[in-house]
Amino acid sequence: MRKLLLGLAILVFSVPIHAGDIEGIVRITRPLTKKRVVVDAYAPRGGVSANASSAKDIDEWARTVVYIDSSLNSQSDAALPSLQEITQRNQRFDREVVVVQAGSTVSFPNEDPIFHNVFSLSKSKPFDLGYYPKGQTRKIQFDKPGPVQVFCHLHPNMNATVMVVPGSYFSQPASSGEFKISGVPAGRYTLRLWHKSAGYLTEEVEVLAEGKTQVSFLLPLATSKP
Repeated sequence: MRKLLLGLAILVFSVPIHAGDIEGIVRITRPLTKKRVVVDAYAPRGGVSANASSAKDIDEWARTVVYIDSSLNSQSDAALPSLQEITQRNQRFDREVVVVQAGSTVSFPNEDPIFHNVFSLSKSKPFDLGYYPKGQTRKIQFDKPGPVQVFCHLHPNMNATVMVVPGSYFSQPASSGEFKISGVPAGRYTLRLWHKSAGYLTEEVEVLAEGKTQVSFLLPLATSKP
């Protein structure tokens, strides 16, 4: 019973007393991701890779994240860094976009019967995990905020993005475009939207205590990178 009460106390005090919610919608007026067709060397002659896709197949909102561009140093921020996973399966990265808080680790298990290699040339986190076969994995920690583009040396059609955000206040929109960031301490913040193809949008927001702040983003109208 004592442990239960202690756990409830930690939960209560980890949520700011004067906090509100940011609610909004991301409206996408046209496809942002170009059709991608890759000839697969392992497929029958003239075959198309399993990675081939059309604009209609792509969930643009799954390639989007909305986040507060600061670490609020709250208990929830300190607790969130975690282990996420991007699987190499069917010669593709399964989870094209993964959003993590700075300090989190991402694992890249290989489930294909061939060797893969995972690397990035991104300035915020350049790395090369080397070549490894099915059944093995490699892990790496992401410390600095920003998008980290990930590729495979052996299969140029493979690509994914680890989007590293500075704190725990972020959200990926649903298929309707709606998103919500809950329990934000009252104050004024820079809210950023990032889309893998379109780039960044920025909005200044005022979060009221125990209230809701409404925000709307329209894509494609990306600004330059911060």
